[in-house]
Amino acid sequence: MRGRDAFWITKYGRAGSRGIAMYASGQIPRPAPEAPPSEPIHMPAPSFFPIVLAAGFFLMGLGWIVLWYRLVALGILIMFLSIVGMAFEYPTFGQETRETEEAARAVGADVRKVGLWSFIGSECLFFATLISTFVVYKARNLKPPGAEILEIPLTSFSTFVLLMSSVLMVLALNAIQRGDKRWNRIWLIGCAFFGLIFLGVEVHEFYGFWMKGMAYQTNLFSQCFYTLVGTHGTHVAIGVIWIIVLIVASFTGKLDQSRALSVEMAGLYWHFVDIIWVIIFTLVYLMQQVKGV
Repeated sequence: MRGRDAFWITKYGRAGSRGIAMYASGQIPRPAPEAPPSEPIHMPAPSFFPIVLAAGFFLMGLGWIVLWYRLVALGILIMFLSIVGMAFEYPTFGQETRETEEAARAVGADVRKVGLWSFIGSECLFFATLISTFVVYKARNLKPPGAEILEIPLTSFSTFVLLMSSVLMVLALNAIQRGDKRWNRIWLIGCAFFGLIFLGVEVHEFYGFWMKGMAYQTNLFSQCFYTLVGTHGTHVAIGVIWIIVLIVASFTGKLDQSRALSVEMAGLYWHFVDIIWVIIFTLVYLMQQVKGV
């Protein structure tokens, strides 16, 4: 039964307020109590990590307010450790359980993948906003430096490295799916190493721009450039940390064939980051050299 008064009608009937008297006099039979569930209801185990995460977030915010950057760093570290702790808190992480199978039957797909794809969809909108802002404001830059300061050859090298890291991630997933832990570790280490090379080149590039006089507040181009490229670099750093966590889990015996989904989820995020960079590299670096764009 559906509707606003479904519970009232079920309990007292459709006789309005007279239904209460009819119910009390026994004219309306009382509903039989529901039988207890055949299987116990699954409830998540208590965890203290959400409280630790909230404490880290509070410290980070307080540090930004009082401009005490050591407190900001401490808050970020606490948040990171709590997130890692939550990821490995339960021994069935990345495995198929009764709960995940029931959720998949109800939704029609693996809810963990649905959650990640939903996150990626929101990130697409977020980066679309940043890219649109860059495209709109780059033509309004009134003073140098501008696109002429960009180093195309060096960035092309880092782009190639980042794309090759996606190939290594595919090989890592293939290795864990067939139960080859050794090659899974090798490919994951290679992917993380390539990601660190990309980040190193980006830091070198930013430092070189700063030495040439292009700080964040120099002009519209610098503000849009550092915001867009720096935000993507932050996403790459998050992906590298994710992969390093998987490497540690592999060496500690917590990443086997039954947990291949953990590598697949990390791979989806990593491929998304690489695709976004191809778009940024094309619009920010290559298209800047085309006249009239």
